Amino acid sequence: MTTVAAGPAASPPAPDGKGVGPLLRAWRERRRVSQLELALRADSSARHISFVETGRSRPSEEMVLRLAEHLEVPVRERNALLLAAGYAPHYPETPLDDPALDALRDGMERLIQGYEPYPALVLDATYTVVAANRGIAMLLEGVPESLLAPAPNAMRLTLHPEGLAPRIRNLREWRGHLLEQMQRQIALHRSDALRELYEEVAGYPAPAGMDDGQPAEPVAWFALPMRIEHQGRVLSFVSSISTFNTPMDVTVAELAIETFLPADPATSKYLHSLAS
Repeated sequence: MTTVAAGPAASPPAPDGKGVGPLLRAWRERRRVSQLELALRADSSARHISFVETGRSRPSEEMVLRLAEHLEVPVRERNALLLAAGYAPHYPETPLDDPALDALRDGMERLIQGYEPYPALVLDATYTVVAANRGIAMLLEGVPESLLAPAPNAMRLTLHPEGLAPRIRNLREWRGHLLEQMQRQIALHRSDALRELYEEVAGYPAPAGMDDGQPAEPVAWFALPMRIEHQGRVLSFVSSISTFNTPMDVTVAELAIETFLPADPATSKYLHSLAS
């Protein structure tokens, strides 16, 4: 088990205009919700929503939180909305190594350890690895120390030419999946740190043979697998990501637990043989 302190994600830039109104309008338009529809959801009126967005009316703290909830605004950005409206942040941002989160860290560690021999890890909002089990350590065998310290990043580890990329047999498909995932996160969080990370990993040179003009291997799985070589064998995994329901802390809201499930019996058998 490895644990690394997680750093906060960058605050999203505000759209043109000042105050909470333009921010709320930007989130409403992003969600493709009309003023009337939002008003019905939030038990308000389209007139009031319009006045809030244009700055003619200052929403109450309760209204800001209610609108943010119905627009599915991430917790960090809800605090930004409150600050723009002149209120104090509602959600704390507790450092992951704070004693107040001891129970959370212990629970996550027990969860990913209990998943062994299958790989599992915990990520923060910028894909920094904050905890990982022995299944992940097995996959990372041979990766240079420069990519593992001081705070390893899952995207760099996977896509860097000196990381896992040369060993991933279906790198074209898996790389496309990861980059699309990052694009969705950037659209949701508008994070400068995420965008910089995306531009970095998207610009990595492709390992020799990835773009050789040959057709991609057919995928006959229930989900897109990551097919990776390990000690002369090809292991197949499908990944699943879990987050916390109704988080009340920014740090907790931005944590994700990723688990890798064997996609075929041979992979499962091999992992169990290593564990025994």
